[in-house]
Amino acid sequence: MIHEFAVVLAHSDKLLSGLANTVLLAGIGSLLALLLGALMAMALMARSPVLRFSMQGLVDAMRCVPFLMLAYIVYYGLPSLGINFDNFTAGLVALVVYNSAYMAEILRGAWSRLPPDYTQAAHSFGFHGFTMYRRIILPPIAMAAAPIIGNQVIQVIKDTAFLMIIAVPELTHAASSIQSTYYVPFAAFLSAIALYWLLCAMVEWGVRGVEHIAEKRR
Repeated sequence: MIHEFAVVLAHSDKLLSGLANTVLLAGIGSLLALLLGALMAMALMARSPVLRFSMQGLVDAMRCVPFLMLAYIVYYGLPSLGINFDNFTAGLVALVVYNSAYMAEILRGAWSRLPPDYTQAAHSFGFHGFTMYRRIILPPIAMAAAPIIGNQVIQVIKDTAFLMIIAVPELTHAASSIQSTYYVPFAAFLSAIALYWLLCAMVEWGVRGVEHIAEKRR
């Protein structure tokens, strides 16, 4: 057992490289998904029934698609339409598209619970449309939804593991490469799990920090 962990330690550069790619994918993917989800949330709360129901249908449809299937479609299916991505970009696109639907629903739920005083006060000060949403509505709903957004970021981190199926060199791919070469599956995958736990714990600590700031502002 000690020998297996010694082998993994000797090839820790592969794990750290995979970890760096996982952090990059999860970080950029979460940020873009949140930004896209914020725009989608506007459509979900629009006054136009056509826009509102169309976006709701899109969000519901995306949440029903398994992430693994979406990654296959982006990487293997889109080239038949003339849209070609390298494996890293395909994985990032799949993460953003998939998780933006969840981010939109999270923000919509927080927005629906926002007291009407916010919008009434905004209108009285001359704020309307996107400016009102960006400056008046989005900050408090994002703060209120921070714990759920944090959970979704953790889900993004875990979703990156599926990208090994399209040969994205992330953490699970690196652990699989080590175990297939030296046949140390227990040590390789346990080390990867520990690194995933560390990433998720950092997100959890960040969420607690945001909650602490929110409490101070009350």
